[in-house]
Amino acid sequence: MAAVIFIILIGILILCILASCIKIVPQAYAVVLERLGAYRTTWDTGIHFKVPFIERVARKVNMKEQVVDFPPQPVITKDNVTMQIDTVVFFQITDPKLYAYGVENPIMAIENLSATTLRNIIGDMELDETLTSREVINTKMRASLDVATDPWGIKVNRVELKNIIPPAAIQDAMEKQMKAERERREAILIAEGEKRSTILVAEGKKQSAILDAEAEKQAAILKAEAEKEKMIKEAEGRAEAVLKVQKANAEGIRMIKEAGADEAVLTLKSLEAFGKAADGKATKIIIPSDIQGIAGLASSLKEIVSADKQGE
Repeated sequence: MAAVIFIILIGILILCILASCIKIVPQAYAVVLERLGAYRTTWDTGIHFKVPFIERVARKVNMKEQVVDFPPQPVITKDNVTMQIDTVVFFQITDPKLYAYGVENPIMAIENLSATTLRNIIGDMELDETLTSREVINTKMRASLDVATDPWGIKVNRVELKNIIPPAAIQDAMEKQMKAERERREAILIAEGEKRSTILVAEGKKQSAILDAEAEKQAAILKAEAEKEKMIKEAEGRAEAVLKVQKANAEGIRMIKEAGADEAVLTLKSLEAFGKAADGKATKIIIPSDIQGIAGLASSLKEIVSADKQGE
């Protein structure tokens, strides 16, 4: 019975050892393998097997890009102003072997290296240049850190200055300067606004005057057109009246002719027209020759009639 239990325990132990020899490396990771304390190989993503008791996993390395936010570091500018600057470093492990054996504490090494590099860069710049040259500082730091960390199997992708904190007195002076600058810009904007308003008012008055003159011009044109149209209508009315009178006279003569009126009737109508003309206020009357003859004939008839009455 004891032998059976011992065999079972031995079997379980062998299974555990075999299971420990099977390693699965996940995505974006690498495993550094040692054999008898020396570097053996680097495992990439996938399933791997190691020799029990002889080989061991020395380090599991994260191959993804990593971000480290370092606390503010005191730095002194070229004009002897002490500032606090904190940095953010983006790095990625490119060689697991160098990362495992190159430096004891890579993160601490990067922090100290970034602080030293930052002091060297800021020490060659004045305060105003430091505050306005973030991109220049970031580029210089990234280049310096990338070269220094290359033997550790680390690539520095990007360095950012998170905060630049000058002394309190300088901050107060900067705030006052910024306030004065804002007030100056505000005054300029107000002056430009007033100027633009004046220009717009003048333009409005100009346009109004132009529109008024145009309206008066159009009114005069319309009035002249109306007067012209009125005169044309009146002339057309008079012409139409004369035409109607002429037509009426012509129609009367035509009707008289159609009624068979003889020369005596026409002569009588002429005498009536002459009589109406004589009743007028004209000082000179021109009598046609044929009417004069008829008048003489009438006088002779009148005299003959009178003589006959006296003979009786």
